Amino acid sequence: MMPPARPAETGLAGPGELDRYGYGESPAADRVGPPAWEASDTELGRVGRRTAGSRGRGLHGQLVQQLGQMIVSGDLGADRPLVPEEIGQRFEVSRTVVRESLRVLEAKGLVSARPNVGTRVRPVSDWNLLDPDIIEWRAFGPQRDDQRRELSELRWTIEPLAARLAAGHGREDVQQRLGDMVEIMGHALAQGDGLTFSRADAEFHSLLIQLAGNRMLEHLSGIVSAALQVSGGPVTGCDRPTEASLSHHAHIADALASGDAHAAESAMRRLLTVHPEVERAVPAPREH
Repeated sequence: MMPPARPAETGLAGPGELDRYGYGESPAADRVGPPAWEASDTELGRVGRRTAGSRGRGLHGQLVQQLGQMIVSGDLGADRPLVPEEIGQRFEVSRTVVRESLRVLEAKGLVSARPNVGTRVRPVSDWNLLDPDIIEWRAFGPQRDDQRRELSELRWTIEPLAARLAAGHGREDVQQRLGDMVEIMGHALAQGDGLTFSRADAEFHSLLIQLAGNRMLEHLSGIVSAALQVSGGPVTGCDRPTEASLSHHAHIADALASGDAHAAESAMRRLLTVHPEVERAVPAPREH
């Protein structure tokens, strides 16, 4: 991620302080005029200094990340003008990098560019809230509690259905891969390897949705992957390596292998309600 400017100068939090944004502290509606990009520190705005969070896309990816976070955080409120020349000077990047970055943000619904009006920030109602980047930015910004709750509720809708549908498809290759993921998760749990566990976990859920044979559900698999990456708290049984989480994944895989749709759906619901926090957001699974 690019080194952000000082909070006092731009409203952007310092390194590691993204969660400190607060809509109540500086309402977007009260802000007028273009953003102040200037900073006295010569190190500020040099987007090439850091790569974390840039998704390997160089200056372009880092600028998308920085501006996206500023918009989603509320630091750049709705209808705020974004002047490409000012952005280029502030972050010391070329006009091409700025132009391409704004195009990406426009595709995500965060900004709009119109003749004689320029580029402006769009209201939340226009954002593509299912975009994985926006999910991440919301999850680590001031809307993090709402984002995690909404993701949990959405997963509650998507994944039990996917598990039920997947049980009716006999793709042995995918089912074998699901079993492999459970085995990898078991080894990772025994070794205390949380990173390997989470990667196998994400692959498990992606494969399950693929096995459901519903292209519209499959299109939503990126949401589940994003949810697993940004949950950041005890939201579901997938948040951390535990014996309970491993057991539920194993039960899902077994139910799919045996073609038991009801058991697969029930096991998925149990997985998504391991923690009490989820039960306050969605109903506990009802056994028939």
